[in-house]
Amino acid sequence: MNENEIVISVKDLVKVYPAATHLLGDGGKEKLAVDRISFDIHRGEIFGMLGPNGAGKTTTIKMLSTLLIPTSGTATVLGMDPSKDSMKLRSRINLVSGGERGLYFRLTGRQNLDFFSDMYQVPREKKKKRVQDLLDLVGLTDSADIRVENYSRGMKQRLHLARGLVNEPEVLFLDEPTLGLDPEIARETRALIKKLSREGMTIMLTTHYMFEADELCDRLAIISNGVIKGIGSPYSMKDAVRNDTIIEVEAGEITQSQKEQMKALPGVSAVSLESLEGRMMARMVVMDAATLIPTVASLLEGQRIISIKVDQPTLEDAYLKMVSDK
Repeated sequence: MNENEIVISVKDLVKVYPAATHLLGDGGKEKLAVDRISFDIHRGEIFGMLGPNGAGKTTTIKMLSTLLIPTSGTATVLGMDPSKDSMKLRSRINLVSGGERGLYFRLTGRQNLDFFSDMYQVPREKKKKRVQDLLDLVGLTDSADIRVENYSRGMKQRLHLARGLVNEPEVLFLDEPTLGLDPEIARETRALIKKLSREGMTIMLTTHYMFEADELCDRLAIISNGVIKGIGSPYSMKDAVRNDTIIEVEAGEITQSQKEQMKALPGVSAVSLESLEGRMMARMVVMDAATLIPTVASLLEGQRIISIKVDQPTLEDAYLKMVSDK
């Protein structure tokens, strides 16, 4: 395996959705979903794309996997243009999306994999073993002959992953691969993704889970409003906030207005707000925690402050800083 080989190359890629008032309720305006993004992905690499909902992650994957035609820019996957060489490319790639679409619920798990193996023209003499190996790989052997309509959400997602491997793809696109899985199955899925990468498969994934991106990805692209804000390893992303500190505030109540006031303080680059059971937690990426703590305490006076402490930055803090409007 040549780890220096570039298998996905993206240059100034743009996707604009046309105005469709009756569908989007957008007042007849075009929507710029992806705005001149560029990156390369190497053979055997796990490359993650992180960003909030509507950032352009799924649109990017759909363009690279032949499902959407770009408005402008260029992209190649395995040396082919996804919009011009779609039929040739589809036999060498696959896409696994979160959710329940893409499976036939009245068929069993085994019958689904038989069907998709036929779609990818897996030779008959290899198909039976391939299907059984995939069922074993994703832990569905005992449920193989049960209709998919009776599967749990986690079982359906595991079947999706098996379906994505029927053609032994060189490049696998994963859109929220552990969405809806319980912790044990999600951990097994991440282990499988790492195993596939070690065996030479190139994987591009989207995820909302920062710990998952930190564990899995060799490199990340952080995207917001269709624009890539940063690209690098999880370590280098965290290094971007190396000189910052985190003020973590736990209180009975923190309003959105108070969040905005905290964000407007000098030296604050990002603020996240999380609702916990009976309380709120804010994390502030700041330059000088010691100076700001008294100001923050004063701002939240009367909100039943439970604790204020200084913490070390995480990948999530780096992400928040990069996508922050400030």
